[in-house]
Amino acid sequence: MSGLELKTYGVMAFSLAVALLLNIYPLPMEWRWWRPDFVLIVVIYWMYLLPLSLSLVAVCCFGILLDALEGMPFGQHGLALVILAYICLLTYQRVRNYSIWQYSLWVFFLVTIAQLTDTWVQAMSGRPVPGLEFLLPAFASACFWPLCYLGLERIRRRYRIVS
Repeated sequence: MSGLELKTYGVMAFSLAVALLLNIYPLPMEWRWWRPDFVLIVVIYWMYLLPLSLSLVAVCCFGILLDALEGMPFGQHGLALVILAYICLLTYQRVRNYSIWQYSLWVFFLVTIAQLTDTWVQAMSGRPVPGLEFLLPAFASACFWPLCYLGLERIRRRYRIVS
């Protein structure tokens, strides 16, 4: 593995670790539904930037780690992340041409799919299913996307990671 690849994977791992910490940071109950899904946003960014560098197995393992930290049924986030990553792999050539606002709408759609998958797994495990509140993190993620995108782009340029 060359130094450039090592640096690329290091930056990816660090950004995913920061996203994981932001995802599990405790918030008051009234703000719980408005938290953007940082892990999904970072996975979307890296899947569109370097689609062949992040494997579906790594994404699934990261989702299982997130399940363990949040106390959710094992595989809930892993399944959602794999579905999301697969959609990103199928559409990355088309989506790269989107403007930042079109990208935000696409992120809303992707996070909604992940939230639906999470809700489905929770319903199958016997947990209570929320109403339409599960769409609020998708809305918050879409609103937060431009800021996160610009921040990750700045980091990518700083460490000279090429797509």
